[in-house]
Amino acid sequence: MNLLIPCAAGVEASVKRQLKALGYGDCPAINGRISLAGSFYDVARLNVFLRAGERVLIELGAFPVSTFEELYDCARSLPWEEFLSAHSLIRMDGKSRQSKLGAIKAAGGVVKKAVVDRLKEKLGVRSLDERGERAVVGVSIYNDVASFTLDTSGDGLHKRGYRTLAYEAPLKETVAAAMIESSVYRAGKPFADLFCGSGTIPIEAALYALNIAPNAGRDFDFTKWKCAPDVLPEVRREAEETRDRATKLRLFASDLSENAVSIARYHAKRAGVEKHILFSCADMRKFSSDEKYGVIISNPPYGERLKEDDLFSLYRDFGKLYRSLPAWSCYFLSGYAGAARAFGGKAEKRRKLSNANIPCGFYGYLGAKPPKYK
Repeated sequence: MNLLIPCAAGVEASVKRQLKALGYGDCPAINGRISLAGSFYDVARLNVFLRAGERVLIELGAFPVSTFEELYDCARSLPWEEFLSAHSLIRMDGKSRQSKLGAIKAAGGVVKKAVVDRLKEKLGVRSLDERGERAVVGVSIYNDVASFTLDTSGDGLHKRGYRTLAYEAPLKETVAAAMIESSVYRAGKPFADLFCGSGTIPIEAALYALNIAPNAGRDFDFTKWKCAPDVLPEVRREAEETRDRATKLRLFASDLSENAVSIARYHAKRAGVEKHILFSCADMRKFSSDEKYGVIISNPPYGERLKEDDLFSLYRDFGKLYRSLPAWSCYFLSGYAGAARAFGGKAEKRRKLSNANIPCGFYGYLGAKPPKYK
C-alpha cells in the first residue's frame, strides 16, 4: 500500500529523520505529506513509533479532476470494499488548495456518495447502517489532483493519552517532539524547560531519551477493520523490547504558575516518566546550573496576556539567562515577532513552525561543544 504521513509545517525534516531511524530510508515529502510503501505491519509501527507525524493514511488513489462528475467517477473506481464493510461508520475529511473544486464540503459529499454507491454495489446491500467501525475517508485536492485516503490512526497521533488536564495555550506533543529531535539534546545531557506549562516538552524529552514509543499504549482505528491483520501486539512487544531502562536522565522543568507545575507533574506521572523530571515552581531568571553542556528547550509566552513591553523584557531576560550558561545550548518556539531581537545574539538555527495555527519561529542558539572522549 502507499502510505502518507501528514506533518505540521516545518516538521517534515524531523519526521523524515525518524522514518530513516525506523528503517524506511529516505522518503519523499510532497505538499506536507511524506510518502512510503508499506503493509499493515508498517501501519502499526508508524502509528506506535512516530513522534512528530500527525497521522498515518492509506492512499487508495490520486487522479486529476476538474469537475464534480470526474471526482465522483474517480472515487467510485477505487476498491473501498477491500477496506470497509456494510457497517462502517464513514466520516469525511478534506481540503482543497489551488484547485477548481474549491468547495471542499460539496466535494466531500460527492466522494461519500461515490463510496457508498460502490459499497452497496460490491457488497450486494441496499443500504449501509453505519453502526460499526469508524472509517475516515479523506479527499485532498491540490493543483486539480485529488488524493483519496483512509485514516488508520483515528485520533491524531499527538494524542498520546497522558495529557488529560487542560491548561492555557498547550503545545502539541508532535510539535514538541520535533523541537527536541531537531536539537542537540541526547540522552544523558542535562536538560531544562524554564516555561514548562502543562509539561509537554520535558515529557516528550524523557520519552525521546529513553526510546519510549509515544503511542504504544493507545488504540487506532485500523485495528477494528476486518481487513487488517492483528499486528499491533507484535509492534507493542517491539516497543517494549527497544525502550531504554538503563540511562539516567537529568531533566529539569519549571514554571511561574504552581497550577501549571502541578498539572505537568501529573501528566509526567501518567506518561510514566515522573521520576526522571525534577519539577519546580520558579522564575526563569533564577535558573542556574553547575552542569555543563546542557540544553534548554522551551515554549515561552507570546499570547495576548502580555503587553509588548512585557514580552520584550521577558525575552531580553531569557537571553541574558542563556548567556550566563556559556556551555549550554538553547532552543525556543515563539509567535512573538520581536523574540529574536529581544533575546539577542544570532540564532544558528531558525525555522518556521506552526503551533495551534499560530505562525511561529523556532530558534536555536548553540553553546560550546563538549570535549570528545576516547
